[in-house]
Formats: sequence, structure tokens, C-alpha cells
Amino acid sequence: MEIKEEGTSEEGQHFLPAAQANDPEDIQFTSIQKSPNEPQLEFILACKDLVAPVSDRKLNTVVQVSVIHPVEQTLTRYSSTEIVEGTKDPLFLTGVTFPSDYPIYEETRIKLTVYDVKDKPHDTIRTSVLPEHKDPPPEVARSFLGCASFKVGELLKSKEQLLSLSLRTSDGGKVVGTIEVSLVKMGEIEDGDTDHITTDVQGQKCALVYDSTAPESLSGKENLPFMNAVLRNPVCKLYRFPTSDNKWMRIREQMSESILSFHIPKELISLHIKEDLCRNQELKELGDLSPHWDNLRNNVLSHCDQMVTMYQDILTELSKETGSSFKSSSSKGEKTLEFVPINLHLQRMQVHSPHLKDALYDVITVGAPAAHFQGFKNGGLRKLLHRFETERRNTGYQFIYYSPENTAKAKEVLSSINQLQPLVATHADLLLTSASQHSPDSLRSSLKLLSEKTELFVHAFKDQLVRSALLALYTARPGGILRKPPSPKVSTEEKSSQHDSPQQLRRQDSIPHHSDYDEEEWDRVWANVGKSLNCIIAKVDKLIERDSRNDKSTGGDSSKDGDADPNLEDSLTSHPREDWYEQLHPLILTLKECMAEVVNRAKQSLTFVLLQELAYSLPQCLMLTLRRDIVFSQAVTKSECWRTWLSAFQT
Repeated sequence: MEIKEEGTSEEGQHFLPAAQANDPEDIQFTSIQKSPNEPQLEFILACKDLVAPVSDRKLNTVVQVSVIHPVEQTLTRYSSTEIVEGTKDPLFLTGVTFPSDYPIYEETRIKLTVYDVKDKPHDTIRTSVLPEHKDPPPEVARSFLGCASFKVGELLKSKEQLLSLSLRTSDGGKVVGTIEVSLVKMGEIEDGDTDHITTDVQGQKCALVYDSTAPESLSGKENLPFMNAVLRNPVCKLYRFPTSDNKWMRIREQMSESILSFHIPKELISLHIKEDLCRNQELKELGDLSPHWDNLRNNVLSHCDQMVTMYQDILTELSKETGSSFKSSSSKGEKTLEFVPINLHLQRMQVHSPHLKDALYDVITVGAPAAHFQGFKNGGLRKLLHRFETERRNTGYQFIYYSPENTAKAKEVLSSINQLQPLVATHADLLLTSASQHSPDSLRSSLKLLSEKTELFVHAFKDQLVRSALLALYTARPGGILRKPPSPKVSTEEKSSQHDSPQQLRRQDSIPHHSDYDEEEWDRVWANVGKSLNCIIAKVDKLIERDSRNDKSTGGDSSKDGDADPNLEDSLTSHPREDWYEQLHPLILTLKECMAEVVNRAKQSLTFVLLQELAYSLPQCLMLTLRRDIVFSQAVTKSECWRTWLSAFQT
């Protein structure tokens, strides 16, 4: 016996005359009881004693499965088996499975039509539902052998869950063989009872029970809501293969698309829009620039606004997609779907073999990330980026050159600023809260956290890039002069706390008012943050030490005389404990002011770095950014879908 796959994609799929329909008024529809996400019905087919139309011919057999719906009484082609060559007793390895959302009832009738295929121009297997209006290609030669039908309820209620049906010719007369339908039902046998699962090659008998790979049975009910929330349109297929010890290995394949295919790109596009709007605002807040740089800034803002509009349009179109979450290869050239990965679907196969532990195979399939709509006439993303960077290095131009590493570093420092500044401010407020509670332990703990975050904040600006960017921005100002920002005053309390020689803190101009740029200016402004923190630490230590001395003094007086002196109590009441909040509040304000100045200068200088990157080659730079965003979106979506798939099926 030789087994081959079906001859063509539509081999054996044409319509046959419908069986005599029952009166619809007499039909009572009974749903098939199944657990969520499990197929409603699965069965395996085998034929016996098929009669060939010509006595000497070896049959090449395929079974077409059709469904007669009890309401419409129409015949719908559903699937077909593979082609089994050279035997009158074929055992078909491809099963038939009806997913959980398929409209099938116990009253639904299944029609099985057996064909002898004579011409097979292509080796392909077909197990999907075909549209009713399509006919098989005329070049495929085959002949009708016989057909049989049964109701789903008959199979479900059969004693051994096995039906043996006679195959008859189209006129219902001559019997041309037998077809056996074996129900595949989850959990019918346990490992200790698998010895009877055998294949009798001579008799073509097959008893098959399959352990479902439905997510509920693998992961537990707690994962079903999560899985249902991200996976859509599952497709289940059932296969069986004989093993060397004359038993059956069974495989259920489940493929699903994920709503994350569209959800993640939409979220990324939204983030890109927010970042671009924020960047545009920062460019506008650079302040006065020379006419040359001001014109470049306006040009950059104009192109960036166009990019934001384009991203918003793409996001709007993606939000309109409410059907399938699958982007096929035929849609790879659609502009509105550029950010969506191609052919992304998730596959799980559970392999069950007697006496062996079930094996699971998880696969994610996705097309290579690429911006297909942008085209590849001039190369892909990597080649275009390399060419772009080479031109920047080799072409003389009036801009200050910043390498991709410097540009990435500028973005990294800006990100650190945005994260650390609010953290330091929050811990500073917590320190004041601890001070108001007059709790030494809480004050120490809050000070420790404030010190750690402030040190991270200070170290974020140690990069040499910030210094060079400040100089570049200085040269781009009109006449090399900046407007002087208002300087915060240093409080009297802070001055008094600097007994261990921390110099008086002063906020100074980011760019000096003379033609020669002072490179040490940034160091002094940057160092003020650390000095402010040192003042706070010194003040906290002094307050705690003074409070500790007062406690000891009070405790010593009390131990000498058990009866408290009323005059002493009156004295303590008239002199309450120090107000720590009032002592620390001015220092906290100074720290925040110093941080604000550092952040303002650093943000402006690093934003100027990004301005030069954009200004060099518009619109090429922005188009490369778009292309990179597209590729990144597809790659991230694939990775996140895989992680989510593993989480949903985690055993």
C-alpha cells in the first residue's frame, strides 16, 4: 500500500446530489456537549473491500467529506482526506475535525463520498472548507466509487463509537465497499489500557482514541480566559501514523492567529506619535537660534508634522480593522498594514503514542520583518542605513557630525532625565514627610533613597556628549549669547548648614555672556546638585544628633528622681522640639531648583543634537526612521506573540 497526498488543492471537492432532506419541522437541534476550545467532533476514516470500476485497476482512493445542514438542507463541502494508492482497504491518516465554533448538531448529517483518483498533477493535501461556488479543475481525472451518510448523533450514541457504513453507487443500489467511521474522543482510555490500540493490516480495523490538546486540558481552566483574549480563529487538524510496533501515533495540530498582530503595532504607533509630538515641542523650546539654525528647525518641524500626520492616518486605518487578525502574504504591499507582521500564526502540536509521554511542539511562523510597501529598489534597511551613515562621514557639510552612537546616547540620556527627575522629586517630598513626623528612623530611610536616586541623576550627565552639545548649542545662538534665566536664591538655613565648607550654591547662565565659551561652566552647574544633596545630608545628621542628645538628657534627669519636677515639665513644654520640616524645606527647594536648571540645559543641548541629525538630510532621515519603525514593529510583535503563546499554554 502506497500513501500519497491529494492530487490537487480541490481534488474530490465538487458537489454531489444532496441526500433526501427531512422535513425541517420534524428536526430538533441538539448541541454537542464539549469543553470550551475543544473541537466539537473528530473522527477517523477507513475503507474496506472497495470494488474497482475495472477489475485489474489498483485504486487511488480519496474521501470527500460534506456537511448537510439540518436547517438549510444544503450540502457544503467541508474537507477531504489524503490519497491512498494501490489498495482496496485504505486507512486514511488525515482525520476530520470540527472546531468549537462550527455550527454542527447531533441532527447534522455527514456525507462521505469515495473517489478513485486517476490523475494527480500536484502532491498537496486539502483539509479546509471550500467555497460552494468553486468547482474542481477539469483536468483532474477521477471516478465516483460510492457514498454513505450518517447523522452525528448516530456516531456519538453508537456502542463502540464506531460506525460501519455501506458504500453505494449514486442510484443507491450496488454496494461497492464499506467505510468505517471511528470517533475520536478525549480521555476515553488511560495509559494502562493502550494495549488494544492496534492496527490490523489485513482486516483494516482501527480503534483510535485521542487525547485532546485543547488548552484547557494542558494548562488548566485558569488560562482559558487569557488565551481566549489573545488567540483567534483556531484551526484544528487531526492526523495518525502507524508506529514500528504496529500501533498508532496520534497528532492534533492547532493553529491560531493572535489579536496582538494588530494590537501591538497600534500601541507602538501611538507611542511614536507621542514621542514625535514631545520632540517637536522640545525643538520649539530651544529658544532663540541664529537665522540659519532657525530655518533648519522650521524645516524639521514641518517634515516632522507630516510624519505625525501620516502615523495618525495609519493608526486610524488600523483601528478600522475589525475582522481577522491575520495579515496574509497577499497584503504585504498595503500601506495601512505596514506595521503588521506577515503570516503570523501560532501552532501547537501534541504527539501521543502508546506507553510514551505526550510530546508538545510549539512553533510560531512569521514572515521576515521588512517594509514591503517602501520597496527594495535601493536596498533594505541595513544597506540604506549603512549608505546614509557613510555619506554623513564622507561628505563635507556645515553641521557638526554626530555618529549614530552619539545620537543613541543623546536619546538614552534624555530618557534617563525623564525617569530620574520625577523620582528624585518624589523621594525629596517623602523626606519632608518623614521630617514632619519627627521620626529619626523614617528620616534616615528616606534620606538613603533620596541619596541613591540623586547619585544616579548626577551620573547620568557625566557623558562627554553633554559638554560638546552645550558648546554646539552656544555657537548656534544669535551672537553666541543666551538670555539669562532667573537664579534661585540660596536660603539662610542652607548657608548656615554649610559649616564644613560646601561653597555657596549659585545657578549660573548655561552660556556665558562673553564671546569665549567657559567649558567649566557646565561642571559648576552640574556639581550644584551634588552639593545640595550634601547640605541635606549634613542637616539631617545634625538634626538627628541634636534630637538624640535631647532624649539622653531628658532620660538622665528622669532616672535620678522618679517624681518628675513640675518646673522641669513646664520648661520642656514651653520649648517644643525643633521643627525638622522647616529646617529641611529650604534645602529641598534648592535641590529641586538645581535639578531643574541641569535638566533644562541638558535637554536643550541634547535636543540640539537630535535637531542636527534630522536637519542633515530631510526627508531621507525621516523615511529611514519610518522604515526602521516598521521593521521594529513587526519584530517586536512576533516576539511578544511568542511570549504570550507560551504564557497561555504554560503547563
